[in-house]
Formats: sequence, structure tokens, C-alpha cells
Amino acid sequence: MNIIASDSSSFDELASMLEGYDCPAILVSVDYRILAINQHYREEFGDVPLQQNKRCFEVSHGYSVPCDEAGEDCPLSATLQSGRKERVLHIHQTPRGKEHVDVEMLPIHDSHGKLLFFVELLRSVSVASAQDGSKKLVGSSKSFNRMLEKITRVSHSDASVLLLGESGSGKELVAHAVHQGGHRAKNSMVTLECAGLTDSLFESELFGHVKGSFTGAHSNRVGLVELANGGTLFLDEIGDVPLSMQVKLLRLIETGAFRPVGSSIIKHTNFRLICATHKNLAEMVKAGEFRQDLYYRINVFPIHVPSLRERQDDLVLLTNTLLKRINQRKEYHLTDSAMQVLKQYNFPGNIRELSNILNRATLLTDTNLIERSTIQECLEIDRELDPLGETSSASQLLSINDAGEDKEWLDLKTAEKRYLSELMAFHHDDKEQVAKVAGISLRSLYRKLE
Repeated sequence: MNIIASDSSSFDELASMLEGYDCPAILVSVDYRILAINQHYREEFGDVPLQQNKRCFEVSHGYSVPCDEAGEDCPLSATLQSGRKERVLHIHQTPRGKEHVDVEMLPIHDSHGKLLFFVELLRSVSVASAQDGSKKLVGSSKSFNRMLEKITRVSHSDASVLLLGESGSGKELVAHAVHQGGHRAKNSMVTLECAGLTDSLFESELFGHVKGSFTGAHSNRVGLVELANGGTLFLDEIGDVPLSMQVKLLRLIETGAFRPVGSSIIKHTNFRLICATHKNLAEMVKAGEFRQDLYYRINVFPIHVPSLRERQDDLVLLTNTLLKRINQRKEYHLTDSAMQVLKQYNFPGNIRELSNILNRATLLTDTNLIERSTIQECLEIDRELDPLGETSSASQLLSINDAGEDKEWLDLKTAEKRYLSELMAFHHDDKEQVAKVAGISLRSLYRKLE
């Protein structure tokens, strides 16, 4: 199409072309002005007063400068630099609040190669939320958005996905997001926890067995690979699959064929494979503990699932979300000082540990306001229950003093006792006044002084 900026009929034709897209679409000038929108955009994001010459970053982000000047990736700027279409994940302001949106920017040139417009396609990411707990995946930090961008890219394909991350970081939730974002979402996602399975049990769980195939096989059993037909098979902690079983798993992935234990009948299945591990599989391959050919089969599209330490900017959002999920009938809140305690903690158990701490805190608090001392008590319990007997960041925090030297802090329990003791002495054992100054209930104070 030969488009000239001054040719209004050609411009109208290009604007009407937006209706041909099956998603929200806008026409943008090279100076970020929104020139036209389609009906899908109006329905999902609302109308835009075109006569006001609004710029795209003003409407979608509320910024006064382009996205790349506000600390985000800008698809328009990236397209200008590359000369081809670009795609990024953004958090947009919508009538429903902040939402993750997958943005694709297409450059439109005239017959002489001059850049005239951009067509911006916007697809909402339904598997995650940037502001509340309505979705299983919640976050808005840079590390979370990088992960989510990979999820949106791979979901619509059938490529095998390998999720890499620490225990408790939410790898199974990410697996569900990949499954729900793809064309197999209407079918089941079947999960096999590989840790702790013997050779025979792994084979029976995965492939199924027939009656009498081994002691205890009193009836036929359908294997998980058969149940996953048409859907997704999620192998959690793939690094724990027995070495002797890895060749059978490899054959299943390559051919889709399997044979239930004790059966001579070959069956076939079609599934999307997602694996997860907290182990370094590449090092395991070097050590001869994991088959190299299997590693390359499952590592088609790796996704790093960030630890909670890598997404500290999400801590407040995650805390509020988890509190809502813990008790939907009672609304809990953390005091600012309680949140500061959480921000100083290292969370070796990641989001799973945060959830446990908050569950414990709601049981220990007397009101719907969770105080600093309650969070400190919960962290102290975690330290005491540490099966490795290691000193956690809850009991030993380092900071930099004015001289630039490391300063070792007291563990929370000792510091709290010293604080309350000094406070009691200063207020001449007036417990009501001490409780008021400490920001805790009188009942909590009595419990801590016992």
C-alpha cells in the first residue's frame, strides 16, 4: 500500500485496516501520537479522544515521557532502532487498573522505505496480575516481568519448557501459567513429583501398569502420560529422575510411545512437556548423573523463575495477596514496621516460606493488624525449626555503619527482650504504657514477658 501522510483517503484506509486485527490495535505516528484505534481496543481499554493528539505513553502508562525515558523498554524506540517489528511486555493502565499487556509494534513504510506509522497490537496477559490476587501469578518487578514475557512467548507453542529456580519460588504456578496460556488449556495438566521415586514406582506412575505385573498390582492402572494426552505433562524436580529411567523418558519424549508395566501393547500419547528443577542439570550432566541427550530434549526453552530475593519490589504486593488468600473473611494488614522486618529478611524458602510466615502471623495476632513483634516471633520460630541448624538472616543481619564497616546485629529474640527490658525500666514497669510505646497489645506484651 502506498501511503502518504498528506493523503487523507489513504490514511483512512490504513486506519480502517485496524479492524482486521483480532486484538486491540492502535495506529501511532513516529512522534508517539495515537492516530486511530479499533473496536477491540475500545472494548478492552476504553475510547481515546483522538482530537486531543494523545501520545501512546500518556494513555497506556500515564507517563509524561516515552517509556524508555521512564525506565521501561519501549517497543516504538526499539522498532526505530531495528527497523523491524518488536515485542515487549508492559504494565498498562486500564479501566480495571494495572494489567500486564504483551505489546507488538509493526512499522509501516511507504513505497520508498520511508517510515510513516506504527501499528501497535496489544494482547492482555490473562495468567498474571500486576495489582491483586485475582491470578495465581502476581508481580510487577523487572525480574517477574522478564519471566512473564518468556511465558507469553512460549505458551502458544508446543516447545518443551524447563523451569529453573529455587525451591519455593513458584515453579508449579509458572507451569500452570504456561499451560493455561496455550492451546491445550482446555485439557488437563498432569503433574508428577519425581523426587523420592524408585525406578519401579517412577515407571508405574508415568506409564501405568496392568493387573498382576508386580506384587501389589491388583488392578490395571492408567499412567500419567496417558492422562496427559492432549494436555500438558509437568515433571517437577526432573533432576531426581533415576538415571536408569531417563532413557525410557527420553524415548517417550522422542516418539510419544510407551508401554505400561507388564503389558506388551504399545500406546501413544501427545502432550506438551514442562519440567522443573532447582538443581544445576548442566553440572549433573558433566558428573554423569543426568543424560546429556535427555537434557537437550527438555531444555528447549528455559525460563528462570526468580527467587523472592530477586523480586524484592514485589514483596508488598505478594504479602497483601497472600493475606487475602489465607483468610477471605477477615482482612489482615501489616504495620509499616512489620513490613520493614520482612524486607530485611532473606527468605531462603522463598514465597512458600513467606506464605507460612503470614499464615502463622494471622494465628498469633489478636486483631486484624499484624505487628512487628508478631512477624519477629514468626521468623524466630523459623530459625528454631531450621533442620540444618544454620543461622538464618532472621537471626543474624549485617548492615553497613557510617564508617563503612560491617556490623553484626543481635538475633531478633535477644534484641526484642533487651528492648522490652529497657522500656519496662524506663517506664517503671507500667505495662500499659510500654505496650503503647512498643506498638503491641497488652496481651502480647504479657506473653513476651513470660
